[in-house]
Amino acid sequence: MLQASRENDLFWACLSVIHRLPYICLITQFSVAGNTTGKSKESGSMPRAGAGMPPPPPGMDRKRPAAQEVRTPQQMKSKRKKKIADKILPQRVRDLVPESQAYMDLLAFERKLDATIMRKRLDIQEVLKRPMKQKRKLRIFISNTFFPPKEVEEGEESVPSWELRVEGRLLEDAASAKLSDSNKIKRKFSSFFKSLVIELDKELYGLDNHLVEWHRTPSTQETDGFQVKRPGDQNVKCKVLLMLDYQPMQFKLEHRLARLLGIHTQTRPFIVNALWQYIKTHKLQDSSEREYINCDKYFEQIFECKRLKFSDIPSKLQPLLMPPDPIIIHHVVTVEGPDAKKTACYDIDVDIDDTLKQQMNSFVMSTQNHTEISNLDSKIHETVENINMLKTQREFFLGFAKDPQEFISNFLISQTRDLKTMTDVVGNPEEERRADYFYESWTNEGVNRYIYSLVQQRRQQLEQALMMRNNGSM
Repeated sequence: MLQASRENDLFWACLSVIHRLPYICLITQFSVAGNTTGKSKESGSMPRAGAGMPPPPPGMDRKRPAAQEVRTPQQMKSKRKKKIADKILPQRVRDLVPESQAYMDLLAFERKLDATIMRKRLDIQEVLKRPMKQKRKLRIFISNTFFPPKEVEEGEESVPSWELRVEGRLLEDAASAKLSDSNKIKRKFSSFFKSLVIELDKELYGLDNHLVEWHRTPSTQETDGFQVKRPGDQNVKCKVLLMLDYQPMQFKLEHRLARLLGIHTQTRPFIVNALWQYIKTHKLQDSSEREYINCDKYFEQIFECKRLKFSDIPSKLQPLLMPPDPIIIHHVVTVEGPDAKKTACYDIDVDIDDTLKQQMNSFVMSTQNHTEISNLDSKIHETVENINMLKTQREFFLGFAKDPQEFISNFLISQTRDLKTMTDVVGNPEEERRADYFYESWTNEGVNRYIYSLVQQRRQQLEQALMMRNNGSM
């Protein structure tokens, strides 16, 4: 009985050694390949398996299943995110080449410059969210031309008439003239207004023909001016009403609120901010309930309450805001005098976008230098990577020159460890290739466990077959 057990153990030991022969050959090939190529584990390279190696027998494969997706080294290199740490030179390289400290100083300056540019870019983006306007003079030209009667045919004359034209252009100062581009498209005259109404004398043209109106619509085509033609040979009094197109929208304040805040026409955010400044200056905020305002006598007259919440200010403010007043120009169409054409000029203030906003927006949206910077960063990363590889090769050859025998021994151990990590083999193939390994105390227990698992598996199969037979008979 003892002899049979010993023969059984010897059989399993020989079978395991036979199954391990491919891995032993593979280790030998890797060791020889690593010795000839001269690359160590430190260089980051791993030896490749030789072609024609026999696969392990079925059921004895100790490797875990391979991943479903295998990426090539080039794809992994392209998808690897480059970091600022990849630009830093190792300390050993800096010790060997003292001049490399200049590069590290430039790298530190680059980080400070990038942080400053990013902070300024964020500041500019915050400024661009708010409207940036500047006051400019818009010169309006109102001209009228009289057309006296002419002979059309014998004994007949044409009807005398006049024409009124309303035009305008922006007056450029020296600063804006320097910033303006010669190829820049100038704004049309109608783009400054929301509506334009010309009111003629009712007594001359009646109630149905004395108004000429233009109002902006989503499909409005911008124009450089407006003109009105009417028959007549008398001087005509007319009134031109111009409603400016405020962007953002502005409102006229109720007269009491306007006197209290010192503003006449402004945007809603500006008005709310002026109210808040008045509340802080006069300490109207309740000390115990901070969401309430204790109205003084002026607030009480305007809002008609002694106490109100901050959240109620927009609803209370709505009835006190009205559309802004139009610009009114009184003009007389004259048909008398030696000159047939007469012109009058009027200057009004308009709000236009600050030219600095366009420059700031172009700076934020500019991407023309990004490609060049990205290419330079790629070159820097490649150069630093080459330096690290050369440093590794230098250390490799220095270690070999110092003690070749110990270096080769350590190198083979390193290659064996790399092979084990790469193939993901469980156990120690170097120990398992010896027969003494299978005469240790654990072998009997291992064989018994294996046979027990096979018995249990067969038992489950028989139980399932018996249950299926019983169910079929019922």
